[in-house]
Amino acid sequence: MPMQGFGVFQISDTAECEQAVTDAINVGYRLIDTASVYGNEQSVGAAIRKSGIHREELFVTTKAWISEMGYEQTLQAYKYSLCRLGLDYIDLYLIHMPFGDYYGAWRAMEKIYAEGRVRAIGVCNFEPDRLIDLCHNAKIIPAVNQVETHPYTQQTELMQIMQRLGIQIEAWGPFAEGRNGLFTNPVLANIGHKYGKSAAQVILRWHLQRGVVAIPKSVHKERMIENFSIRDFVLTQKDMDIISAMNTGHDMILDLHDPAEVERLYNIDCKN
Repeated sequence: MPMQGFGVFQISDTAECEQAVTDAINVGYRLIDTASVYGNEQSVGAAIRKSGIHREELFVTTKAWISEMGYEQTLQAYKYSLCRLGLDYIDLYLIHMPFGDYYGAWRAMEKIYAEGRVRAIGVCNFEPDRLIDLCHNAKIIPAVNQVETHPYTQQTELMQIMQRLGIQIEAWGPFAEGRNGLFTNPVLANIGHKYGKSAAQVILRWHLQRGVVAIPKSVHKERMIENFSIRDFVLTQKDMDIISAMNTGHDMILDLHDPAEVERLYNIDCKN
C-alpha cells in the first residue's frame, strides 16, 4: 500500500473527477481512494482504464456505506462497486462508518477476501473501543483503519492500539480541511521555511514520518505536484515534537458521538 495517496471525496462532477484522477496518476500517485457514497466510482474507473498504467501498479480503495451494511447487502455492494469501477478486483475494501450491521458486513468482507476478490479489507472511523471489539469477534483483523488525522487531531492513543494490533492507520482529512488556518499556521510556516517547503508539505511529511498513509484531495494539478513532492526533505525530531504540541486531543471535522451528526450520516443516501 503506497504511503502517499489521492482522495476524491466531494469531487462529484463526472468530468472533473475523471480529470483529477488522470492528473493525479500522471503526477505519480498510485493509491486512489473513493467510496460508493461519493458517487464517483465510475469516473475513477474511467481514469484508471485510460491511464495506460498496469492495473497491478495501482492501489484502489473503495468503501461500503451505512445503508450497505449487512451480510447480503455488503456482498451486493461490493459487486456494484466493482462494476462501477470497471475493475476485476479492488485492493482495499472498507466499512465506511461504524454504524448499522457492520458485523454482518465484516463477515461478507471476510468471504470476499477468502475468495481472492479483494486484496485487503479494513474499516473507517473506528475508535478504540469499537476497533478492539471488532478484532475480538473477527476471523480476519482489519488491515487498515482510515480515520480523521491531522496536526490538530493526531490520534495518538488510537495509533498505539493499532500498532499493537498490526493495523495500518490512514488519514482522511490530512489537512483538517484547512480549518483553524492550518495552511497559514505560523508554526508550520516557520518549519517549512527552513526547508523551502509549504505548510501543506510539512504536514504531509509529518504524516509520512509517523507512518501514516495520507490521502489529500485536490482538483488542481499544481497542488497535486506540491503535495507529492515531500521525499526530498526530513523533519527533525524537534520539528516533530513542535507539531505534536498542536494536538487538541479531539476530532474537529466529524464527531461520531454527536447524535445530530449520526442522524445526518444516516440521512445521506448512497445512490450511484
